[in-house]
Amino acid sequence: MTKVFNCSIISVTMLKCSLCVHDERTAKIDIDIIDGKPLCRECQIYLKHPINREKIREELEELMNTVDRAVVAYSGGKDSVVALYLAKEVYKVPELEAVMVDHGLMAEEAIENAERTAKELGVPFTVLRYDYSDIFREALLKGQSPCRACSKRTMEKLRKYALKNGYRYIITGHELPFGHHPYRLMSGGVVQIRLLAMMTERERLEILKRLPFEFPELPGYTTNCLVLGPALERYWEKHGHSFEHRRIAALVRYGLMEREKAEREVAKPVVLDEQKKVVYSRLGLDMSVLE
Repeated sequence: MTKVFNCSIISVTMLKCSLCVHDERTAKIDIDIIDGKPLCRECQIYLKHPINREKIREELEELMNTVDRAVVAYSGGKDSVVALYLAKEVYKVPELEAVMVDHGLMAEEAIENAERTAKELGVPFTVLRYDYSDIFREALLKGQSPCRACSKRTMEKLRKYALKNGYRYIITGHELPFGHHPYRLMSGGVVQIRLLAMMTERERLEILKRLPFEFPELPGYTTNCLVLGPALERYWEKHGHSFEHRRIAALVRYGLMEREKAEREVAKPVVLDEQKKVVYSRLGLDMSVLE
């Protein structure tokens, strides 16, 4: 069992976790008493209770064999596009519907990617349009992350859509599992399946090469959302690091993303003025007040 003690030596150099991309800004870092390497608390827990990738993938395979019809949470980003491909071409789900929840600040390129890929795969494509400006406005004004609130609202919209249309399963493009499982039970008996659970970024990129997917030039770890870049920028200004840090650290910890790529993803984003103007204008915010 790994034993650690708190580092009490004050150093000019910030401690960084030797396993993931956490540092002292984003996590508590201890020094391993055996090999002297710094480890964040999340990596310490992971080393004691590692995730079994093969078991998760086997559980996913077994579950997908029972899925006869499903909604794919389809944002038009690279991960949801891969999820649609896997559901249709690999798991051959008999009845699929790709459903996009357009929150009002989706990149036009994402909508185009979604339409092209759904047509290529022969899957019906539905767009549900809602106004999430309250979530985005509050996040930018307070320098907070909008992602959790946005995701929670979107999954609830999709859950209600699934129940209304007789679907039992919602397939999403998340690569991180629910703890040690690739699915969770939602209220009403709907099951959310994270179809990309424990799939590496390299594997996902190989699949994208087979599809009519074009990468948009957007800041942050996104290929579909206009608000993420400005929100990351505001969060950086207030906190000095990225609100994506924990999730991307987990990707590195599980071996799903290369560390060098992850370091770039958690760096302060460069957001084009044109993109910021579009976002702030749609939200009715004055950029000069927030600068």
